[in-house]
Amino acid sequence: MNKQELLAFLDERGIEYERVDHNQVFTVDDMIEAELPHPDAIAKNLFIRDDKKRNYYLITVLEEKRVDLKEFRKTYETRPLTFASEEILDAKMKLIRGSVTPFGLLNNEEADIVFYLDSGFLKKGVIGIHPNYNDCTLFLNPEDVIMLVKEHGNEINIIDI
Repeated sequence: MNKQELLAFLDERGIEYERVDHNQVFTVDDMIEAELPHPDAIAKNLFIRDDKKRNYYLITVLEEKRVDLKEFRKTYETRPLTFASEEILDAKMKLIRGSVTPFGLLNNEEADIVFYLDSGFLKKGVIGIHPNYNDCTLFLNPEDVIMLVKEHGNEINIIDI
């Protein structure tokens, strides 16, 4: 799904969201500079892979949090981890750099990317993520994101980071 298809999909499903259009952003710092309405609910998304390029993970955390990949590896018993390339991002989620989002999992035909979501979003009741392109941010209930990803078939883990 591209941005327009995703927005139509959310509307068809009756999923409520607040849409904020802005200039393209490529980093969390860019998003903060965009002065979005819920700065404490902005998501940082890390698309990573193991050293054998067999297992892929999307880690979505509150923007102020830091993810230590070595610690993550120990906690979740994975092989050594590194960031996935732009080519893999395109192949697996049909996204470009700067547009990584849990909605990209809906483009993951094999449903082979494991999703790790920071429990902090559930406590806040809102998450700010791109609709598969980085010139817009949607703020919605994280439970809706979880439901859509589960329905798609990707494994989901709610974690404390």
